[in-house]
Amino acid sequence: MSTSEGNTDTDWEYQPLRLPPGTTRISAATQLSIHAEYSGWELSRVLLYSDGTRKVWLRRKRSTPGLPNVIT
Repeated sequence: MSTSEGNTDTDWEYQPLRLPPGTTRISAATQLSIHAEYSGWELSRVLLYSDGTRKVWLRRKRSTPGLPNVIT
């Protein structure tokens, strides 16, 4: 992602998630869908290790705390 698009790494917060070996693709997809639906996370990166462990990075836009909403 380039900075010319207006997005930088400081615009995102990341959460690593480790899925144990033996977790099915359907189960992993369900877990990630729950994170996306209820917490606003989206999939950023997945690494699959030789033992079957998956390391997943989720990301979401940072919110700016403390700034009041503008009411028009």
